[in-house]
Amino acid sequence: QVQLVESGGGLVQAGGSLRLSCAASGSIVRINAMAWYRQAPGKQRELVAHITSGGTINYADSVKGRFTISRDNAKKTVHLQMNDLKPEDTAVYYCNADGIFSGTYGYTTFNSWGQGTQVTVSS
Repeated sequence: QVQLVESGGGLVQAGGSLRLSCAASGSIVRINAMAWYRQAPGKQRELVAHITSGGTINYADSVKGRFTISRDNAKKTVHLQMNDLKPEDTAVYYCNADGIFSGTYGYTTFNSWGQGTQVTVSS
């Protein structure tokens, strides 16, 4: 099993900044891609930022130039630095990771989600 635990959400005024972190744990052999998604009330979950094990990064158009994703492969963590936050960034933010872990029956692929962390931006 692989667990992802997010931290760093909260309430901030428009124009402010927050830094989200996500730590992976378990019998992980390798983490491939890590990503941040978000889901606002009444809306579908959407990809915010994605980073591969090799460091290739993609952002949603709505956050380009404001958000920065980074990862520490040794610590099995991924971070999302969010600057110039806007009210429309308000959502629950979820960490996602996929890779390989060592399970009961040997090496097995995983795709895991964190529990989510609330980000609220007031106008």
